[in-house]
Amino acid sequence: MTNKPRINVVWLKRDLRLQDNEAITKALSTGKPVLLLYVFEHILLNDNHYSERHFNFIKESINDLNKQLEPCNTKVLSVTSDIQTAFNLIQEFYKIDAIFSHVETGILVTYNRDKEFTRYCRNNFIRWNESKNNGVERGLTNRDNWLEQWEDYMSQPLLEFNPQENQLLHLNAITTLESVLTVTDLDTPKDSIFQKGGSSTAWKYASSFFENRHKDYMFNISKPEASRTSCSRLSPYIAWGNVSIRQIFQEAQNVKEQSNDKRHIGGFLSRLRWQAHFIQKFEMEHTMENESVNKGYQKLKKSISLKYQQAWKEGQTGFPLVDASMRCLVETGYVNFRMRAMLVSFFTHILWQPWQNASEHLSQQFLDFEPGIHFPQLQMQADETGINNLRIYNPTLNGLKHDPDAEFIKKWVPELAHLDVPFIHEPYLMTELEQGLYNFKLGEDYPEPIVDIKENRKRASDILWNMKKDPEVVKESFRILKRHTLQDRNSLLRNN
Repeated sequence: MTNKPRINVVWLKRDLRLQDNEAITKALSTGKPVLLLYVFEHILLNDNHYSERHFNFIKESINDLNKQLEPCNTKVLSVTSDIQTAFNLIQEFYKIDAIFSHVETGILVTYNRDKEFTRYCRNNFIRWNESKNNGVERGLTNRDNWLEQWEDYMSQPLLEFNPQENQLLHLNAITTLESVLTVTDLDTPKDSIFQKGGSSTAWKYASSFFENRHKDYMFNISKPEASRTSCSRLSPYIAWGNVSIRQIFQEAQNVKEQSNDKRHIGGFLSRLRWQAHFIQKFEMEHTMENESVNKGYQKLKKSISLKYQQAWKEGQTGFPLVDASMRCLVETGYVNFRMRAMLVSFFTHILWQPWQNASEHLSQQFLDFEPGIHFPQLQMQADETGINNLRIYNPTLNGLKHDPDAEFIKKWVPELAHLDVPFIHEPYLMTELEQGLYNFKLGEDYPEPIVDIKENRKRASDILWNMKKDPEVVKESFRILKRHTLQDRNSLLRNN
């Protein structure tokens, strides 16, 4: 085909929205025809960090985009392919002048793919324009002025989706492209209990949170059951880009200014800053996907127990809050931050298993899987950074404090629900007589504890405290602090 029409392409990734999408805004600003593209890449479909729940959320998000795009007589071209193959086939019909996307702070396979794609664009005389994603900077060597620059980015005006008439590639043209590409089936299960993807649903959650649900945010943030309604539940929509951090940040600031009780929204805002902080950390130290960020801990060796790991994955450890949290996460894709931290702490400290062996299972379950949060938090909760205080969660004490009536445990470990509350938290303390009175048999109706928690907790504490004194750990701790610590660390938590 000669004299091919010239177009620009927006390569959508974790930015599945129309509003405040810099890649789309820049592509439209050129005045040239624009194709919106999402590629379900084989490298991610086959990667063990991802699972069906993630791809269904993406599909729901694309369906929501397509509904919003109906007035423009266009849709997102959604295909299953390798990225270069997809662009090669598009180039059979069009001359691509430029590709617009956001910088992706992703897993190693996406980083390597981006390096290869840079060469591909150069060889095909295509400009690849990558925009900053949610204020995270690529190429930083330290955090000097980082927070100030991030907050300046958050205060900038939101970008509006405003295409010229017929600027987006028409449905007929997309149908032609679909004839040579493998079109992805965007149907998803209708009876799923997972949160549904899409900007429209995201703003329903945001509206209910800012209007009412935030009023108990700080009171309930650590409670496994109450947090399910008191927390924003925006994390999957932020992770997959149905909303931008800037949109949510500015909305929260507006609510805070009008509120008589600024504590709860202030706490929420501080966590948006922490979210960006950890993603920036991963962007600057990508090796933490597989290795301890503090190289001194790479000498820490733990014996692998597939039995322990399987019991943890299935919620059959004999520790009720641990099992309830895992079962809830597997079924719904969500538990609050404290329960996530406890699950990792239990796995790495009490079961004494390497955090790497927890990574894929958890990422598959978290509907809001965000690499920039996932890997830094895994290492922080496993106490392999050298810069954080040692924290070994006691699941029983956490249950008594944050689920005192065992409401959460009863819901997710129903085999314990008929016991009195003290026994629900510690069924392993029941005598044979008490088990008989409740028609309950420990080891049959519910597992006995798979480890001695007191003994294992002491072992982990002794080893990790001693490692903090290791010369290599100390040296690495200084390096990490110099590279990743803010000039004013407390400013990250301020409530403005």
